[in-house]
Amino acid sequence: MMSVPADLRKASTSIVKSMATEGSGSTIVIPPMPDYSGRLLAYTSTAAIIVTGVLQGAFPQPLLWLVAGALTWPHIAHILTRKTFLRHSARIRHKMLIVDCVIGGGFIGFIGLIVIPSLSVALMLMFSCLIVGGIRQWLIGTGFMVAAIAIVVAILGLADGPHAPLLTSMVSILSTGLYICVTAYYSHQQARALMLAKTQIQNQREQSIALSHKLSKYLSPQVWQSIFTGERDVRLETQRKKLAVFFSDIKGFTELSEEMEPEALTELLNHYFNEMSEVALKYGGTIDKFVGDSIMVFFGDPTSRGQREDAFACVSMAIEMRKHMKIMRQKWRSQGIKTPLEIRMGISTGYTTVGNFGAENRMDYTIIGKEVNLASRLESLAEPGEILVSYETFSLIKNKIMCRDKGEITVKGFGKPVPIYEVVDFRRDMGPNRSFMEHEHSGFAMYLDSDKITEKERQAILTALEDAADRLRREEDVS
Repeated sequence: MMSVPADLRKASTSIVKSMATEGSGSTIVIPPMPDYSGRLLAYTSTAAIIVTGVLQGAFPQPLLWLVAGALTWPHIAHILTRKTFLRHSARIRHKMLIVDCVIGGGFIGFIGLIVIPSLSVALMLMFSCLIVGGIRQWLIGTGFMVAAIAIVVAILGLADGPHAPLLTSMVSILSTGLYICVTAYYSHQQARALMLAKTQIQNQREQSIALSHKLSKYLSPQVWQSIFTGERDVRLETQRKKLAVFFSDIKGFTELSEEMEPEALTELLNHYFNEMSEVALKYGGTIDKFVGDSIMVFFGDPTSRGQREDAFACVSMAIEMRKHMKIMRQKWRSQGIKTPLEIRMGISTGYTTVGNFGAENRMDYTIIGKEVNLASRLESLAEPGEILVSYETFSLIKNKIMCRDKGEITVKGFGKPVPIYEVVDFRRDMGPNRSFMEHEHSGFAMYLDSDKITEKERQAILTALEDAADRLRREEDVS
C-alpha cells in the first residue's frame, strides 16, 4: 500500500555498495529495501487486518475479496514501474505512492472509519509519504486519501460503531508497528551509509586536495588555478595573444659548475630559482620553465591586465631580480662562493602562440613564436646585470622606466634590424630622491632601500655604517 525511503537508498547505495569499516578490513554492505518489498510488507499487513476484522465480524464479509487484491497489487505495481513504459516517467515513485493513498483511503472509507484499523492504515500511508517525498508529498498524499475516504463514506456510510474488537485492534497496531519498525531500520541503515559515504568522500577530497597541491608544483600557479577551477580544459589547443616574454640566465655559471661539487651547485641553483620565482609570482608572471640556469617567464596569460601593464610588470620584475641578486651574492660570499654571479635578461613584447603543446598523454603549457626567439636573443646579448628590451616593450614602458638606446640587431625571423634598449631604472627612483643605493666592491657590498627600513632598523644600520666608516678612517691614518 506504500513505498519505502528509496530516495535515501538511491543516494547512498550507488556510493556505498561496499565500504570498509574504520579500523577493520571488513566490508559494510547495505542491503537496500526496494519499493516492491516495502509495498509488499504494507499490503500484507493490511491483508492481515482485513482477515482478522472479517473473522471477528468487525468488517463486512465481502471485504475478504480485497485480500486477494492486497496481495496481488504489489506485484502489479512492480511490473508497471519496472517492466513497462511507465519506468521512463519522471517521479514515478511519487505517483505510485499517490495511487497507494487513494487505495488506502478507499479501504478506510469501506470499513466505515472504524478508529484503530483506520488510523493504522493512515499512519502507514503518512509515514511513507513523509520519508519518500517530505512535506509536499505528505500534503498531496493526505489530500488524495481524504478525498477517497469522503467519496466512499458518502456512498456506503459509516460503520455501526467506531470501535473494533480487541484482537482486530491489536493486529492493526502490531502490523503498523512492524511496518514502521522495518522501514525505520532501513532508513537508519541508509542514513548510516550516507554518513560513512560522507566521511569517505571527505577523506578522498582531502587526499585529492593534497595531491593537487603536489601536482601544482609542476605547473605555474596561474595555469594550475585555471585548470582546477574549470576555466581551462586540458586538451591540445592554442591561441594567439600579445605577451611580454622574459628570459634570464646566470653569467659565469658554467665556470662555477666546474669549481663546485654537484650537490653544492644543485643547492645554490635551487636557492636561486626559488628566490627568482618568488619575485616572478609577486608581479604576476607565469613561469614557463627552468632550463639549466635559465628562466623563462611570460606576462599576459592566463590573465592579463592590458598590454601596457603586462609589459611594465615584466620589466619591474626584471629590475627587482637584478637588485635581489646583489643580496644573494652577499649570502653566497658568506658561504664561501667567491665567483660573482650576475644575471643577464632579455624582454620582448609581441604576438605569440600560447597553449598546450605535445601529445594527448603528455603536454606542456608554453609559448612559441618569433617574439620568444627575440627575447632569448636579447638575453644572450646582454652584459652581466643588464636588461635588454625590444622596441615594442620600450614603447609601452618608456613613461615609467628610463631606458638607453643600444642600437639595432639582426634577428632571424625579422625582416628588418630590431632596435633594442637597455633598462636603466624606474624614473621615480632616478636623481637625488631615489629610495635605494647600492655599491659593490671587492670586500664590500651594500644594498640600501630606505622605503623598506623601519625606524628601529634605521638606527642599527646607521651605527653599523658609522663603525665601518671609523674603521676605514683609522686604517687609512695608519697607512
